[in-house]
This record gives sequence, C-alpha cells and structure tokens, in this order.
Amino acid sequence: MNVLILGAGGREHALAWKIKQSASLHNLFVAPGNAGTAAIAKNIPIGVNDFRAIKDVVLGENIQLLVVGPEDPLVNGVHDFFLQDAALAHIPVIGPQKAAAALEGSKEFAKRFMLRHNIPTAKYESFTKNTLEEGHAFLETMQPPYVLKADGLAAGKGVVILRTLQEAKQELTAMLRDAKFGAASGTVVIEEFLDGIELSVFVLTDGEHYKVLPTAKDYKRIGEGDTGLNTGGMGAISPVPFAGAQFMEKTEEQVVKPTIQGLKKDGLPYKGFIFIGLIKVKDAPKVIEYNVRLGDPETEVVLPRIENDLLEVFQAVASVKLNEIKLSVSEKSAATVMAVSGGYPGSYEKGKVVHGLNEVRASHVFQAGTTSNKDGEVVTNGGRVLAVTSFGADFKEALAHSYRELGKISFEGMHYRKDLGFDL
Repeated sequence: MNVLILGAGGREHALAWKIKQSASLHNLFVAPGNAGTAAIAKNIPIGVNDFRAIKDVVLGENIQLLVVGPEDPLVNGVHDFFLQDAALAHIPVIGPQKAAAALEGSKEFAKRFMLRHNIPTAKYESFTKNTLEEGHAFLETMQPPYVLKADGLAAGKGVVILRTLQEAKQELTAMLRDAKFGAASGTVVIEEFLDGIELSVFVLTDGEHYKVLPTAKDYKRIGEGDTGLNTGGMGAISPVPFAGAQFMEKTEEQVVKPTIQGLKKDGLPYKGFIFIGLIKVKDAPKVIEYNVRLGDPETEVVLPRIENDLLEVFQAVASVKLNEIKLSVSEKSAATVMAVSGGYPGSYEKGKVVHGLNEVRASHVFQAGTTSNKDGEVVTNGGRVLAVTSFGADFKEALAHSYRELGKISFEGMHYRKDLGFDL
C-alpha cells in the first residue's frame, strides 16, 4: 500500500515511523515533512492546504491512503475535496469531513454540540465585536480566574486565563475589537473556570465503532512549574497516573459514547481521531475542548505504546470494521521531552545545526521543526525542533531516560523543560 501523510511536525514523524513498520506498506510519502521524515519516507514539498497539488501527488504516486496530521486541512475540507472528486473519491482519508471538523474549527460549535448531547463541560457564553459591552457585563457575573477562548484556530495560543476582571476586560477588547488573533477571535467564548487537572483522551472512530487509545498529559507552558507563555507543547507522558480505571469508565460513558452517538445523530460522518481535552474536577470528567486529529507532542507517547500494525488499524477504519481490531497497548510508560529554539514561543532564529542525533540509541527522536542544509546537516526550522521519547516502568523512569538521551543532543539556543511530571 502507498500512503501519504500530510504535515511537517513531530506528530507526522511519529506517524511515519509507526506506519513504516507495517508489513502492508509499499511506499511512504510525507508532505511537506521534515528532516526526520526524509530519512524514512519521501518528502513532497507542497503545502497541506494545496489540495490540487495533493491530488497530483496522490494520482502520480498511486496513493491508496491519506493520513491527515494537522487540523488546518481538515477544517478547510480536504476530506470533502477527495469525496467530491471522481478520481479521488475511492481513496480513504483518515480525518473527518469539514462539517465535523468544526468541532475544532469553532469553539462555539463545539460547546453547542456538548450541550446538545449532554456532554459535561463548563458553562459559557460567546460574544462578537458588536456585543463587546455585553461581554464585559458577562465577565462581571463570573468568578475569577476568567477563561477567554478565540472561537477559531489560533495555533494553540487562542486560550487566555486571567486573574483579574480588569485584565479580562482588556483582553476581551483586544481579541474582539483589535483582532488580536485575527479572524480566529472574531467570536470569543467566555467560559467558567474549572479547577482540576488536565489530560488528553484520544479516540479513533470509523463512524460506527471506536477505540479509546492510551491517555496522555502534555505540558503547554514554556517555563518550569507551568509558568510563562503557552506553546504548542513542551512534552508529554502516557499513561496518565491519575486517570484510573474508574475515572476512565466514567469518561467513556459520559463523554466518549455521547460524542460518537452525537456525531451520528447530527449527521456528521467521522473517520479519524478525536482528541478530547479533559479536566478531572474532583472525580468527574469535563470536556475543555475537542480537536479533530492527534495532539502533538502527545502522539509521540501514544503511538509508541500501541503495539498494533497501524496501517491495519487504518484499513479497518476505512472499511468500517474497527470493531474487528483488538487494540494492544504496552504496559510500559512513555515520556517525551521537546527541545525548542531559543526565544520560542516568541521570535527565534532558524538554521542552527543540530548535533548528536546519531548518539541517541536507547530512545526515539521525533523531529518537528527541522530541515537539511546544503551540506546535508540537520538544522532547526521551527520553534519546536525535536522530541525525545523513552519507555520506562513508570513515567519517572521514562522521563529520566529521555532527559539522559536529550543530553546527547545540542543546537545553539536549545531549551527544554526539566520539570515535566512535577504535578503528578
């Protein structure tokens, strides 16, 4: 089977690494990919939203399965593009159609979906530039801290939590009137703050059946102790120690099943991953958000723990036979630590040579923001550069392995958090 993966990050390198192990694989392509995917697949230098160029690659390389990594092409309708093109309609796409992808593309759509299907979540209201004053008045009825969310896609940075009413009003004004996040904050959701501990639950569905994948917890803030600016993710661990069997049973009954049934009731065809951002409030699961793809860096700890042939699993999704797959998950813990460019998530320089990659042998290195220079050296090409993933008997042992192996890698300005798992 010839497979094309869309995307360029650590998630896509992990997907490529896992699919590469399949006995069913013939040729593997990644568009646009990075220096890590180039070592195990053929990179195609096209954008993930260039659907016509994607079509040319699919037909030219006889692609038989498309795996969509990031959210943008899903929200923009890449699956629909395939279904509506006679030459592409028979090719399975792992990722939902545009209407269902609004679960991530619009916070307001997701909140309405949750309320409609009795899925536990925080109370909320949404506002636009025209209702800014009403938004300020609504904030006055809330208790601090205040949670403001840009409705649209904002690269994981459109959620702000503020301690004072004055700050919340100023931020709401900046998001709505001053378009702080561009079109993404044309509508802003103000939400009740939930006090608890967060985790990610991943579900794979063929539209009829589903499998709950390993849980994970990621760390978004740039600084130690979860301080500083939000990032795309500084590391992750799996499984989550505080998500025991009883909590996961509640999650499946109260969140996963109503989500899958709700998609069917609403006529939203879905073949792909559902990322459920949860918060454990006392012993109850509540949904913070949905994403319509695998998370990053959670993918780098979830996929290594899955022992199945991933291509066989994807084929079961395509043929609506996911119920016939028995998911096999490693009992070991996995931990990944992300190394980022100096200055990230603010401005940073690219083109820094990455040293020591070949010295890492006891762990997996999943590259994200990398490319190759004219001399064939791996150089930095983004804020989040690479993730080192290791196994252990528990998350502490796994983290210790990752930190040890990451110590063999260096590039100018390299930064990583040294306190992952501090809250566990």
